[in-house]
Amino acid sequence: MRGAGALAALLPVLLAAAPAAAQTVAVRYEAPERFTDAENRLGSGLSLRATLAEMTRIFEELGRRHLAPGDELAVRVLDIDLAGFERPGASLPYGLRVVEDFTPPRIRLAYTLRRGGRLAARGEDTVTDINFMLTANPRFSTGALHYERAVLRDWFARRFGASGGR
Repeated sequence: MRGAGALAALLPVLLAAAPAAAQTVAVRYEAPERFTDAENRLGSGLSLRATLAEMTRIFEELGRRHLAPGDELAVRVLDIDLAGFERPGASLPYGLRVVEDFTPPRIRLAYTLRRGGRLAARGEDTVTDINFMLTANPRFSTGALHYERAVLRDWFARRFGASGGR
């Protein structure tokens, strides 16, 4: 009987140490070669492959921050238009990406959120912010795509709740 009592006392500790169900984010890109502006064609920045890899990393990072354990978010990215525009340089052998306050990033996507296996939310959005230069600070951002990260961060907070989706 004494062993059963010790096991019962340890049960809450063992349950607390067990890993919680992780949230998952699955990202799919539809016809990325046709995206408005997802790569620097003049060699001034990220390739399409690198842009998509960074976008996937951003979605996964934001999912960990904003979704509740056990949530499953499926995102289909339909179009990407990076902040700024490419400008061929007169004296440069490659182009230069110029970001102005009137060139916000735009990401068109469709999403499905499942909680506990049940449909919780579904929709299609164009994620953008005309005030993107006021809300994103590249000095405090990790990785590339600072402005895109900021508009997606704000979209996650609005759509799924700033308190971890709970």
